[in-house]
Amino acid sequence: MLHGPAAMGEPWQPQPQQQRLPGLGNGSEPSAWPSAAGGPGTAAPGGGGGAGPGGAVSPWDIALCATGTAVAGENALVLAVLFYTPSLRAPMFLLIGSLALADLLAGLGLVANFAVRYLLRPPSEAAELGAAGLLLAAFSASVCSLLAITVDRYLSLYNALTYHSERTLGFTCAMVLLMWLLCLGVGLLPLLGWNCLRDQSACSILRPVTKDNAAVLAVTFLLLFALMMQLYLQICKIAFRHAQQIAVQHQFIATAQATSTRKGLSTLSLILGTFALCWIPFAIYSLVADSSYPVVYTYSLALPATCNSLINPIIYAFRNPDIQKSLWLACCGCIPSTFSSRPRTSSDV
Repeated sequence: MLHGPAAMGEPWQPQPQQQRLPGLGNGSEPSAWPSAAGGPGTAAPGGGGGAGPGGAVSPWDIALCATGTAVAGENALVLAVLFYTPSLRAPMFLLIGSLALADLLAGLGLVANFAVRYLLRPPSEAAELGAAGLLLAAFSASVCSLLAITVDRYLSLYNALTYHSERTLGFTCAMVLLMWLLCLGVGLLPLLGWNCLRDQSACSILRPVTKDNAAVLAVTFLLLFALMMQLYLQICKIAFRHAQQIAVQHQFIATAQATSTRKGLSTLSLILGTFALCWIPFAIYSLVADSSYPVVYTYSLALPATCNSLINPIIYAFRNPDIQKSLWLACCGCIPSTFSSRPRTSSDV
């Protein structure tokens, strides 16, 4: 039996669907960086991408969340060792701590991004912009900390005689604080209106960052990497020149300095090599692509970029003899007899 307008001979009209607010992440739209949308109404990888209670969770987002959890835990361990070891108070360790803090916040940002996308109900623009801002600030601070460590290594070789008197702890703290204020300013840009939530056509692959702003970030990143490469080349030249000068001195001094120089150069090679492999493809892709590109490309390049924060503690912290000694003491209360007792020099990273 018919009821309603059809029973009275009136034509049936479909009920209008509820209008969805743009950019809030419900339905098939993602909610934060990196953009999982190939445009309005595009599903996330894995066929789900939805943030609704019954929607499927993207395996890419699970991988990013798992990576963020591992990054946060690993860098929290580095910060704990630096904080509870009084001997690790040199400017070099302050820079390593800045890098670990930046990567810790990046890991927490990835977890927060997952929570905003799939757990937060109802969706919130402020939460989405906050998660995106946290990621922008954290990864900016991570890149700037890498640059600061490279500059510090360059100065330790270029001004070897006056390095320890000029690079005081107070000066390093001031520089690190200034760097973090700048990176926090970058993270506040989405909250201050530099976003594409009201104009989906202007979104980049780094939603809610606009295409123009993403291009500026990518170009800035490439310029910073070029500066790091230039400093690295200068470090190599200075290190080889020092090695030639020391070769004419006593053999035991030359051997110790050569060991230190080789370790510093190998560390810097690992730093720039992994940094380039992890970040350069994603930076170039964000420069040429937009939200209409297939989302699988964005995820497949964003995941290696986030893994750089997982590799940094291994390169910087866990290879350092002083940090290794602190870890041995914290874990088993002793130091292995085979542990190297060579004193740290300015060439060590």
